[in-house]
Amino acid sequence: MRWVLVHMVLLYRATLGRLLGGQCRYTPSCSQYAMDAIDKYGPLRGSLKAVGRICRCHPWGGCGYDPA
Repeated sequence: MRWVLVHMVLLYRATLGRLLGGQCRYTPSCSQYAMDAIDKYGPLRGSLKAVGRICRCHPWGGCGYDPA
């Protein structure tokens, strides 16, 4: 399951991520954060942490360094 989720993020980076132009407000980027969280916390908890991070990544949200 972990492999599938990480490859879905890689697929996003190769397709839609390039079209959107890398607009993440955080370092590391949201896609890198998702892969790190899935590797560190496992598929379920890592996915939930990634979704939470993506929800915080909006114009009125925070910015800067936010490690997994």
